[in-house]
Amino acid sequence: MTEPLVARMRAFGTTIFAEMSALAVRTGSINLGQGFPDTDGPEAMLEQAVRAIRSGANQYPPGPGVPELRRAVSEHRTAHYGLDYSPDGEILVTVGATEAIAATVLALCEPGDEVIAFEPYYDSYAASIALAQARLVAVTLRPMAGRFTFDPAELRAAVTPRTRAILVNSPHNPTGTVFTRDELAAIAEVCKERGIIAITDEVYEHLTFDGVEHVPLATLPGMRERTVMISSAGKTFSVTGWKTGWVCAPPALAGAVATVKQFVTFTAGAPWQLAVAYALRHELGWVAGLRAQLQDKRDRLMEGLAAAGFEVLRPAGTYFVQTDIRPLGFSDGLELTRRLPELAGVVAIPTQVFYDHAERGRHFVRFAFCKKDEVIDEAVARLKRLSG
Repeated sequence: MTEPLVARMRAFGTTIFAEMSALAVRTGSINLGQGFPDTDGPEAMLEQAVRAIRSGANQYPPGPGVPELRRAVSEHRTAHYGLDYSPDGEILVTVGATEAIAATVLALCEPGDEVIAFEPYYDSYAASIALAQARLVAVTLRPMAGRFTFDPAELRAAVTPRTRAILVNSPHNPTGTVFTRDELAAIAEVCKERGIIAITDEVYEHLTFDGVEHVPLATLPGMRERTVMISSAGKTFSVTGWKTGWVCAPPALAGAVATVKQFVTFTAGAPWQLAVAYALRHELGWVAGLRAQLQDKRDRLMEGLAAAGFEVLRPAGTYFVQTDIRPLGFSDGLELTRRLPELAGVVAIPTQVFYDHAERGRHFVRFAFCKKDEVIDEAVARLKRLSG
C-alpha cells in the first residue's frame, strides 16, 4: 500500500510535545517540556462545570457558542482593552485556540497564498498553513538586549503580492517575549499598507510579568477591522484540557471562520463554556494571583538553570524560559533533549523544531515553569549534574 497520508502533511509526523511527554513517562523523568500546569484552576469555576453537567447541559450547544460565554467574552474585551465586539456575529467559540487558528487559516487562505509567522513558532501554525495549501514565510526573532525581537526591515522584505496574513503570537511561545507597542505598530503599518489580515494568538494575554503590558494588535488604529483576535481559557484559568477558545473579529471575518469551524467540530463542549463564562466574570482576581505565582516560579527556575550552567533569557510572559546550551558544552538542542533523561532525569523541548531555519535555534532549549515549586526544585537539582 502506498503512503496514505496526503503529501502536504508528511513532514509533520508526531509533534515534539507528544514525543517528549512520552519520553518523560517512559524514563520516569520530570517533564518540563509540555506547557501544562500540574494544578487545577479556580475551585468555583470547576464547580460551575460540575453544576452544568448535572443540570443537563450535555447536548449540542449553539454552533457559535453558548450565549453566556459569548457575552462574557464581549464584556472582557471591552473592560480590558476598550474593544467592542458584538456577541452576535463577532464572537465565535472554538475547541481551543488551536482549532481557532486552523479554522481561520483554512477560511481565509487560498492555495498558494502566503502567511508570515515569527519563528520560532508554535508547531500547529505550520500544519494549519499546510492544510490550507498555503505557504508559511518565517521572520526570525533574535535575542537582543536580553529578549527576542524582530527586524522591521526583515518583516517588510518578507511581504509579497501573495501575502494574505501575518500570524502574530504575543505573549510569544516559545520565546516568552511580549511585543512592545513599537513592534506592534511596525506590524500594523505593514498590514495596513499592503492590505494584509492579522491573525493574533493571545492565549497568554493575562500571563505577563514584571509589569509588562500585553497590548492586543486590534487596539492599534486601523487594525480592529483587519484582525482575527484569538484567545482561550486554557492558559488563563489553568484548564488546558477543557479546550475552550474564541475568535473575536468583524462580521465578515468571523463569519468566514464560522463557516469552516461548523464542518470541523461544529461546536464546543457546553459545560466548559458555561464554567468559563462564570470565570471571565468572577475569577480574574484568581488569575492575578496565578500571574504572581508564575512570576515567582519563573524566577525560581531561571536561578536554578543559571546555577546549572545554562545561559538564561528572561521571559516577559507565558510559561517558558529559553536557555542557550552552549556554555555547557552542547551545541545541538535536539540531541541534548533526547539525552537529558539519561543525563539528568529531566525532559525539555528543543527550540530548533519551531524554526524554518533550524540552525538559528539549534542552541536553544525551552523549559516550562508552570509546575509545583517542589517539581522545579527537583528538576534544577538534577540538571546541576550537567555541570558537575
